[in-house]
Order: sequence, then C-alpha cells, then structure tokens
Amino acid sequence: MTQAPDPQALLCFNLYAASHAFTRFYQPILEPLGLTYPQYLVLLALSRDDGRGVGALGEELMLDTNTLSPLLKRMEALGLVSRTRMAEDERRVMVQLTDSGKALAIRAAAIPECIAACLDLPGEEIAGVTQILHRLRDVLRQTPPPSV
Repeated sequence: MTQAPDPQALLCFNLYAASHAFTRFYQPILEPLGLTYPQYLVLLALSRDDGRGVGALGEELMLDTNTLSPLLKRMEALGLVSRTRMAEDERRVMVQLTDSGKALAIRAAAIPECIAACLDLPGEEIAGVTQILHRLRDVLRQTPPPSV
C-alpha cells in the first residue's frame, strides 16, 4: 500500500489555504463598506465596465448565473446596482451601478493597493504569482480530470 500524501504538500491544498487566508484577510477591510468579497468583485468589474448583462459579468468573474443572480439581488436591495430587463429579450438583464454604487466603488478602488502594501511582497513577485495562477486556471479549465 502506498503512503497517503501529506495534504500540505499538495498544490491544491496550498491554493485552497491561500484562498481561505485571503478571504479572512479581506473581511475586516470590506466589512466597513458593507460588502462581501464576491460583491466587491462585482463592484470592481462594473466600475471598469458599467452597464452590461449578467452573462458577461458572470463570464468575467467566473461566476455561474445561479450564484450571480442572488448576489446582484442583494446588491440591488442595498442600493448599489440596478437591474433592468432588456426590452428586446426579457430573459437578459442589464446591470448598472447606482450613484451609491459608484461612490462605494471609488472607495473600494484603493483596496488592491492597500493589500499589496500590507503583503510586503515585491510587485514583480505578486505579478509573477498572478501570472502563474492565470496559467494554472487556464490549464485546469481545458484539462479533463483523470480517472483514478
């Protein structure tokens, strides 16, 4: 019988643990803004390219419509976004930041720089890790899982 691998030596475990640590790290930063991390991502995406369909937003953020729609409903209830059904196709919904959402997006735009400063890692190291993660994500999306 082969010995089971050490979970902490697995790439997937370390990505999971880093993601979990990031979520905990962001929480006290986002809490005063009244945002969850996924809501923050929506706010950033819309502040870069406002007024787009739920499908396009989900594609950019890699979120399924089943996840994104309730998230957008909550953001609408908070007064951060408006959702409008398209007249030519009522199945399609356009999402836009409200004035409150735009004001919050301006405040939230400073967060990435703040995070980078807190991490105390050289910018080129952060850029390198980000590039590796992009490549890994792309490979995983294109590779069928093996059977064991």
